[in-house]
Amino acid sequence: MFDKFFPDEYMDSTYEIDFAGLYKKGIRGLLFDIDNTLVPHGKPSVRKAERLFEQLRSLGFKTCLISNNKEPRVKAFAKKLESPYISNAHKPLVKNYQKALDLMGTKAGNTVFIGDQLFTDVYGAKRSGIYSILVRPIHPREEIQIILKRYLEKIVLYFYEKQKKDKL
Repeated sequence: MFDKFFPDEYMDSTYEIDFAGLYKKGIRGLLFDIDNTLVPHGKPSVRKAERLFEQLRSLGFKTCLISNNKEPRVKAFAKKLESPYISNAHKPLVKNYQKALDLMGTKAGNTVFIGDQLFTDVYGAKRSGIYSILVRPIHPREEIQIILKRYLEKIVLYFYEKQKKDKL
């Protein structure tokens, strides 16, 4: 019932992902959410995120930021990371996931999406045929509509963890 919201992987942080390992597996494109995935909600880019994107480019990855935030926020953030972006993405709609693939010149099968929300990030990636990595939110401060969704996410994640245990 909840499978359509289950991530392919669940990690503590974007900064703990083995990107070199993903590259060895044939992944060439990385899509990122911004808020609570790369930085706390509403915060500007930090050196840690900038170093990560420098490392990703040196490995050979194409990147794209895909955010439901408005243009000024996403554009300024993307400029610091030197990455293409899509603002007002209306995740989980598929259209802008495909647009991001086109911007990077990758396909769903060799791209990974990294984000912190099940009902927008992961669900949109799954609907687009893109492998998804859910990360824990960086900071608890969030907008009210996200706080409300987090309660529902806890239920879905309970069944996700239960399914994982059942497969062992």
